[in-house]
Amino acid sequence: MRRVCILGATGSIGDSTLEVLALHPDAFDVVSLSAHRDVEKMLSLVLRWSPQRVAMADPKAMDLLRDRYRAAAPQGHRPPEWLSGPEALDALAADPEVDLVVAGVVGIAGLSSILAAARSGKSILLANKESVVCGGHLLREALVGSSGEVLPIDSEHNAVFQCLGSQYRCFAPPDGVRSLTLTASGGPFRTWSAEQIRQATREQALQHPNWSMGAKITIDSATMMNKALEVIEAHWLFAMPSASIEVLVHPQSVIHSMVEMSDGSVLAQLGSPDMRVPIAHALHHPERRDSGARRLRWSDHAALSFEAPDEQRFPALSLGRAALEQGTAACTVLNAANEVAVEAFLAGQVGFGDIAAVVAHCLHLAMPSSPSLGLGEIIDLDQWARSRARERIA
Repeated sequence: MRRVCILGATGSIGDSTLEVLALHPDAFDVVSLSAHRDVEKMLSLVLRWSPQRVAMADPKAMDLLRDRYRAAAPQGHRPPEWLSGPEALDALAADPEVDLVVAGVVGIAGLSSILAAARSGKSILLANKESVVCGGHLLREALVGSSGEVLPIDSEHNAVFQCLGSQYRCFAPPDGVRSLTLTASGGPFRTWSAEQIRQATREQALQHPNWSMGAKITIDSATMMNKALEVIEAHWLFAMPSASIEVLVHPQSVIHSMVEMSDGSVLAQLGSPDMRVPIAHALHHPERRDSGARRLRWSDHAALSFEAPDEQRFPALSLGRAALEQGTAACTVLNAANEVAVEAFLAGQVGFGDIAAVVAHCLHLAMPSSPSLGLGEIIDLDQWARSRARERIA
């Protein structure tokens, strides 16, 4: 039995992970779960999975969760150990009783716990791209001398990881590889004009054509900021320069990424657009077992098409490339400003076209800094960028 900790258990990654784990009760034991403040959903998970430890980042939510548990738990149900506050995630990630840590917390809030898991020698199923964007160098350093490893579960990075073979470990330059190609669906506005995109509504932006994801990542897909962040993440995970990481729009979302080898061969990973596929791959790595996802049926796809991304209509891609060239500080500003701008758009405070404008404004204000920022410096810079973004929005 491999012992699992799920950080962000009430989000979409947590949902998909638990669905896969339910298929293999003989192989996994859910030791711990964390969430931010979703009390009702966490209560249902505690009653279903009986974890040993439960953490809520919001202490008030934890107080309410304990009260709800006392009222709802059946007689004889074993209560977990309750933890709260941001530091509680670090404790779960470093728990010696845990083998696998699923990093499903959205945003830079997940960075500290990912580093704790790396230093503690865990296998990290990584869905939190923002932490690698801002702290890829810290994660690489934390894994040095540790038995820990990163198993990417973003569909694109997991696809690259699969193409590189079962012996490959992240953060090492892959042998015989010329370039990586990350595919993008193009989101709901792939065929829209620039003016139509600028005026898109919240409801329209949340209608992703292929994937079912949380609100933030769905908006990032619509702006293609998701792909910009993925280029930066791929730079760190696979030790590849920006010039060797391409983005290709592939509306069918059947090919999830491709790897071009030095001899001209191209390897691709294909599958249904279902997060359970990469999650199952990482959970069982290097073995293969059922994910519960629908099988890919070729008769459903008369053709697979590809097109170059339009960086005039989707400027987030250019912003991401520019930030990667500037270094860690710019990548941190890019990520923080985008999180604030997306929150503002979802709250109806800015238009869809303003998201990239807010990010560009903050990048313009950013000052050069050390390429090897520490965790505290990254957190400070993150807060600075959020303040600048809120000022611009106001």
